[in-house]
Amino acid sequence: MLAPLHAVLAQTPAAVQMPVPPTVAAKSWLLLEMGSGQTLTAEKPDERLEPASLTKLMTAYLTFSAIRQKTLGLQQPLPVSQRAWKTGGSKMFIKVDTQVPVEDLIKGMIVQSGNDACVALAEGIAGSEENFAQLMNREAQRLGMKASSFRNSTGLPDPNHYTTARDLSLLAAALIRDFPEEYKKYYSMKEFRYNNITQPNRNRLLFIDPTVDGVKTGHTDAAGYCLISSALRDKRRLLSVVLGTSSDSARASESQKLLNWGFLSFDGVPLYAKDQAVATPRVWKGAQSLVKAGFSSDLLVALPKGYADKVKSEFVASGRLIAPIQAGQQVGTLKVSVDGKPYADYPVAALESVPAAGIVGRTIDGVKLWFN
Repeated sequence: MLAPLHAVLAQTPAAVQMPVPPTVAAKSWLLLEMGSGQTLTAEKPDERLEPASLTKLMTAYLTFSAIRQKTLGLQQPLPVSQRAWKTGGSKMFIKVDTQVPVEDLIKGMIVQSGNDACVALAEGIAGSEENFAQLMNREAQRLGMKASSFRNSTGLPDPNHYTTARDLSLLAAALIRDFPEEYKKYYSMKEFRYNNITQPNRNRLLFIDPTVDGVKTGHTDAAGYCLISSALRDKRRLLSVVLGTSSDSARASESQKLLNWGFLSFDGVPLYAKDQAVATPRVWKGAQSLVKAGFSSDLLVALPKGYADKVKSEFVASGRLIAPIQAGQQVGTLKVSVDGKPYADYPVAALESVPAAGIVGRTIDGVKLWFN
């Protein structure tokens, strides 16, 4: 799998006048441009905070992974343990000693924010919630969530259960990127009925903004009211993380404020399409002499209004490339400039694998390298 986009931005390029971000009434927040991996604005994005039910994004990510790996099936019935049934907080209202299809548990977890559904899924995947928490932490490290620690599948308070706005943006972006069909199917659901109880999705933006299609709410007394939201407008997707607001209505209004600002203040400038060759750098000692390099998703760079016609990009190879080359391996960097000033760097990956050449080919290239 090719690495996800992640922009390394230059420090406030002199050529670019950045828009003034809005004031957000929250403990911490971050606004991400999904097409480029750019953080458009943030406040205390690395402050360690309690995630509450935003935790369920990791539970969902692991559930979707298990289904993709065929260790779990959508219609597979999972038993409801005493522990799952007794879990406090928000509930799907599953009954102890019954069996519930995985897909119903997924809807109960996402739409109804059911803690009981999360525990049933965790036990079905890993045998126990404690084992599942280990999987959560392992996956967090793989996704680059360096400041997170998970102790349960629900987000119920625990002193060693924490994360940051930046880490949550990585998790939510990974879920949308890696499981687009599942995201589209479940996260925009406005209500779900189970056990003769209909519960609405707590994400108010789903009901007031047709461009919003997710993602998840969270609330505890310590965490405050939290919301990760995402909107798609004119093929641009923004993701906002707002943590620690004072009320249900505030988390919605502050998130809406961030999304609107991002769409109105920046243009999305498409640079390269998914799997389009950015360059074909030279490969030494390989079965072929060139490798196609590019991105695993469309690259769309966010620029403040008025700068779209001033952007340029240049590919710089990562030194001499010696086969074998694996698809997804970084082979260079795309350096983006605005009006001649550095703006952002993007890692460029091999779009194909290049195996090593035979003994003759390796010897010939070895001689050429010696003289070069």
